Amino acid sequence: MGIKTLPKNTLHIKLVQATVSHANILSIDTSEAEKMPGVFKVITYKNVPGTNRINGLAFPENKGDGKERPILNDKKVFQFGDAIAMVLADTPYQAEQAAAKVKVELEELPAYMSAPAAMAEDAIEIHPGTPNVYFETQTVKGKETAPLMKNLPYVVEDDFYVGRQPHLPIEPDVGFAYLDEKGNLIVHSKSIGIHVHALMVAEGIGIPLEKLFIVQNNAGGTFGYKFSPTMEGLLGVAVLVTKRPVYLEFSMYQQITYTGKRSPFFINLKMGADKDGKLVAMESDWTVDHGPYMEFGDLLTMRGHQFIGAGYNIPNIRGEGRTVATNHAWGSAFRGYGSPQSLFSSEVLIDELAAKVGMDPLELRYKNVYRDGDTTPTGCKPDVIAFPQAIDKLRPLYQEAKKNAAAKNAKDGNIKYGVGVSLLEYGCGLDGADSSEAWAEITADGVTVGNSWEDHGQGADMGTLTIAYEALRPLGIKSEQIKLVMNDMRYTPNSGPAGGSRSNVMTGNATTVACRNLMDALRKPDGTFRTYKEMMNEKKPTKYQGKWTAPCTACDVKTGQGNPFPVYMYGVLLAEVEVDTTTGKTKVEKLTMVSDCGTIINKLVLEGQLYGGLVQGIGLALSEDFEDLKKHTTLIGCGIPQIEDVPDDIVLIHQETPRPLTYNGQAGAGEMPLSAPHAAIVNAIYNATGVRITKLPAYPEKVLEGLKKL
Repeated sequence: MGIKTLPKNTLHIKLVQATVSHANILSIDTSEAEKMPGVFKVITYKNVPGTNRINGLAFPENKGDGKERPILNDKKVFQFGDAIAMVLADTPYQAEQAAAKVKVELEELPAYMSAPAAMAEDAIEIHPGTPNVYFETQTVKGKETAPLMKNLPYVVEDDFYVGRQPHLPIEPDVGFAYLDEKGNLIVHSKSIGIHVHALMVAEGIGIPLEKLFIVQNNAGGTFGYKFSPTMEGLLGVAVLVTKRPVYLEFSMYQQITYTGKRSPFFINLKMGADKDGKLVAMESDWTVDHGPYMEFGDLLTMRGHQFIGAGYNIPNIRGEGRTVATNHAWGSAFRGYGSPQSLFSSEVLIDELAAKVGMDPLELRYKNVYRDGDTTPTGCKPDVIAFPQAIDKLRPLYQEAKKNAAAKNAKDGNIKYGVGVSLLEYGCGLDGADSSEAWAEITADGVTVGNSWEDHGQGADMGTLTIAYEALRPLGIKSEQIKLVMNDMRYTPNSGPAGGSRSNVMTGNATTVACRNLMDALRKPDGTFRTYKEMMNEKKPTKYQGKWTAPCTACDVKTGQGNPFPVYMYGVLLAEVEVDTTTGKTKVEKLTMVSDCGTIINKLVLEGQLYGGLVQGIGLALSEDFEDLKKHTTLIGCGIPQIEDVPDDIVLIHQETPRPLTYNGQAGAGEMPLSAPHAAIVNAIYNATGVRITKLPAYPEKVLEGLKKL
């Protein structure tokens, strides 16, 4: 939405942000700012009509209530970038000038910038009354592992770290809100969970849930940060206080400092195999640094059960995980949501095991991947068997890549070449009995389909159109006769958020059900279909709902066992790298992936997701970081991959194994390609140089340090 199209009486919002990471707020003085030209109002926590808290939907087992994130900070600053006040003025410039005049008096507190720091014995509680370690969970599968490990011939153990990856969409957060003629609050934003976000913010801003309607603006990428409400609460409060339309647009600096990041995982992992290299036991310990706000931190920590060791039949597992509050950037969903952290540990450790057993890393994987009768780390059957066939497809290309690297390395030089592999895997769903809704309506011109399949660049409109077209084929209508109504709570049902790679499966199925329900109503006894006119003449309803619920169970917090996702996505990746041994710099030369996302609904859309996820994996592996608050607050500072960092040579090989639980056999696509490309890249660095990177990113200085040790 360009600023030119805003209503004339729109107020522009600029934030007053915290510049320290942990402090008590002693006073906020807005008097000088209020006298500035064009300023209508300066809003602080004192003006918020509601509870001033986002509802983070905490698990019952969480030691906090999940309502610790303020819309505008009142008692404390919990992280750098927190919003302390909002200035509303006639122009963005006036609002920004006035924001600089707001005086905030603080009493600085110790800032715990990592999970180990916040877990130290002398650390104070970041949220008084709630321990910094606020959620704990255990994995219990098969027999006790300690006695087994003692007797196994091959045992490996290592420590891993995947850091605070920033999302870095090119378009920052943008929002607009107003009161309609009925007194409803209408919020336009980049939300990728319009119904769940309304539920999370209504009480905080002080409006009945039935009076709040979120509309999703077409957005470019969010890569998951918008799974959490960001500016929805701020916009809502601003409208309720001023009774005027309001507009808020983040600068890139605000985007980077205010929104959530991928939560770091600290993982200790141990694997044991028998004399033939068959995995027998695994022991895991993982700590999630979720920043100061709890929302979805417990859910994220459960991903450790689901994805540490995923892809392999491991009969005996013991593990424990925990979520920790810190003062670094709050954790929000990021493409992959827990699997890039989890799979990194098991996909690098399996390479270490291969070295110990004396087997090729691809062949050790082939020996251990899921086959009929095997179970996942959560104790359920995989939805389909796809890994053995995918490895068979990749093997000749892998062998050729190894030969090429060996030939290049034989020429003595400073550049060393290596190849690495990893399994890629992710589930489609939100854990347990996830469900989605849609509707379909016959009209004089064709069929209108409505759902809340939120779009953040992944092609939700193409998904809805294609799936509806397939379902409505018996009617013989053309694609141009299908009209879409999407992502507006005033008109569209609760399809759930567009996260967890769930939409193609969950909302795709719900859309099919709605279209089938419509066709059942249109069907005459002779098998032909009524027209719109005939439905009107017979006074029959023209609009039909569709709902689909996954036949799943959430994982048990005490054992990590369950059947969390109806459908999974699978891939096997080959990474080819070159490493300059004089500088330690790694360049990815080529990526080759065998991808299995079920029946392909739209090849162009699918490949866009696969390319994008792999490229983000290059950033996660080699350059992306959000540790240093002075250095990592621009796109370049955060280490976003540049054009020359991405190889032109990315090969996608499609394997289509129809999924039994979807009407068209489709899976999702978005998160699988980012689940473990970073593991394949660091495995290739080891293959090239003998340097094993276990803590990301693999900066040149880390590689160089490893080379010196060798």
